[in-house]
Amino acid sequence: MPAAPALAVSLGDPAGVGPELLATAWAAREVQRLRPFFAVGGAGLIAEAAARRGLAISIRRISDPAEAAGVFRSALPVLDEQDGAYAPGQPCSAGAALALASLTRATALALSGAAAGVVTGPIAKGRLAEVGFTYPGQTEFVAAACGIAAPDAVMMLAGPSLRTVPLTVHVALAAVTGLVTQELIVRRARIVARALTRDFGLASPRLAIAALNPHAGEDGKFGCEDQTIVAPAVAALQAEGIAATGPHAADALFAPHNRETYDVALCMFHDQALIPIKALDFDSGVNVTLGLPIVRTSPDHGTAFAIAGRSLAHPGATIAAIRMAGDCAARRAAA
Repeated sequence: MPAAPALAVSLGDPAGVGPELLATAWAAREVQRLRPFFAVGGAGLIAEAAARRGLAISIRRISDPAEAAGVFRSALPVLDEQDGAYAPGQPCSAGAALALASLTRATALALSGAAAGVVTGPIAKGRLAEVGFTYPGQTEFVAAACGIAAPDAVMMLAGPSLRTVPLTVHVALAAVTGLVTQELIVRRARIVARALTRDFGLASPRLAIAALNPHAGEDGKFGCEDQTIVAPAVAALQAEGIAATGPHAADALFAPHNRETYDVALCMFHDQALIPIKALDFDSGVNVTLGLPIVRTSPDHGTAFAIAGRSLAHPGATIAAIRMAGDCAARRAAA
């Protein structure tokens, strides 16, 4: 039987912590029991990043993703000849162009089936904009490449302690009230429920829907949206057989005893979802895109230019993103 496809890992911005953490993840492959993966481009700069971190690793260029699984045990496979100078903490347009090329190629390989999924390294959106990147982030880029409408590509943050989904993401807080609708909640909750079953093996996932207002509006005293929008959405989901509850007051939703009662919390805005996941699982949080025909994960942190090349970046989130992508891909393959 041919080996299962390996995961494609994009570099992220080469001036950030992505290359060194990618090398660190490969060095920990046996201890962490990671499925085979390969980097897309940047063989030379990954080698320099590894050396700067004190890692003595072998790197082998490959010309076909099918070679990765056979190489993985003895060397970090790197596909393509594209490379660049390693200048940690000094982002530039050339590095952004390399990051975009790596992201584009890795996504295409996952779409073609040549890679089992894609793990995207952290990028600097401002630098990417300089080289023609027009998307709010990598989630929207990957969704567009897959032919999926942006509202149907759902961001989930996942760690050992918690999973959260922000129903609205990179928008001003003042705009949230106008964006949260019953349709939005129901549409995204359906996607989350299907994905937790398909990719995470949960037969009947439990969805906790957070309230928009303090104390869930307290019977309209602090706003009526939870009674007129959120509660009807929860009822509609329950009528479809989805195990949804809410609206739950967000100030208590993430307490330890409450976290035991659900598999994912759907939150109304960015910080409502990201503050708890980063407080609980900062070094092991994974950004997963649900609703795609491919598996896509990313470490839940940025480029960290200020500490790049200084051996200070924690590899936990990168390792967790690779492991989660591998596990999700294996479930899909076995379905």
